[in-house]
Amino acid sequence: MTQATRATRATRAILTVTLNTALDITYRVPRLRPHASHRVTEVTERSGGKGLNVARVLAALGHEVTVTGFAGGSTGDVVREGLTGVPGVTDALVPVAGATRRTVAVVDEHTGDTTQLNEPGPAVAPAEWNAFQDVYEDLLAGACAVALCGSLPPGVPVGAYAGLVRTARAAGVPVLLDTGGEPLRRGLAARPDLIKPNADELAELTGSHEPLRATQDARRRGARSVVASLGAEGLLAVTPEGRWRAAPPARVHGNPTGAGDSAVAGLLSGLVENLPWPDRLARAVALSTATVLAPVAGEFDRAAYEDLLGRGVAVTAEADAA
Repeated sequence: MTQATRATRATRAILTVTLNTALDITYRVPRLRPHASHRVTEVTERSGGKGLNVARVLAALGHEVTVTGFAGGSTGDVVREGLTGVPGVTDALVPVAGATRRTVAVVDEHTGDTTQLNEPGPAVAPAEWNAFQDVYEDLLAGACAVALCGSLPPGVPVGAYAGLVRTARAAGVPVLLDTGGEPLRRGLAARPDLIKPNADELAELTGSHEPLRATQDARRRGARSVVASLGAEGLLAVTPEGRWRAAPPARVHGNPTGAGDSAVAGLLSGLVENLPWPDRLARAVALSTATVLAPVAGEFDRAAYEDLLGRGVAVTAEADAA
């Protein structure tokens, strides 16, 4: 990539795709007990879905972001209203007849653990899917990078991400894929620039529970680079430039919802800023950790983020797996 190309891309927006947007509802209870009634101490609602969380964090980092995907029904209206006035975020969601899903996170304030309940999402008709693909292709013309994030709603073909990766590659736009299961398996064949599976998704994809071996295997299956999320242990990256582990200086307790999305935002911002891989990984780990300390998904504790970067996230080179 030439310096002129980098400069041009820097003036364009990052595009995030959330095919299964959601209204994220978070309940906080003193202690979560099965088979019992609970008094909720706090309720928050937030426009969500992985790509919307990524977009909000990117915007907080100073990037211009366009969000697209599907939104429908009264829940979809609330999701779109929640994006209004968010600095740096442009709404390009495509309407559908079905109702956008809700997700419910129940936070146990005593233990810090979170229980998640996710609805499946609206059924997307073939005509609605075709309309989205037209919008997506148009948006790529003004994008410096694209993130394809999350689950597929009913009606969207299981190979949808593979097609969207190919469209982005044909437009010369770097593409990050963050999904799991069969959509990830098929998407890999289209050769995305980066994938970010968690440990379970990686094991399901490769059949291996040894993180480095599984990450290298995932890269051989088609991704240019693979960054595996290992939860509290941080990130493991296998790239053409090298292999690294990145970990926070200490474990933290809080709500992990959205932590992986913040890691995606860190990686994507590092890509468009052309940062070296160790710096991208340090930013991603600092953001994801600071998100655990924030009250809701799509936010991060700014002071904690800056403190983590200042103290230094541990990034170490990794040897090849045997």
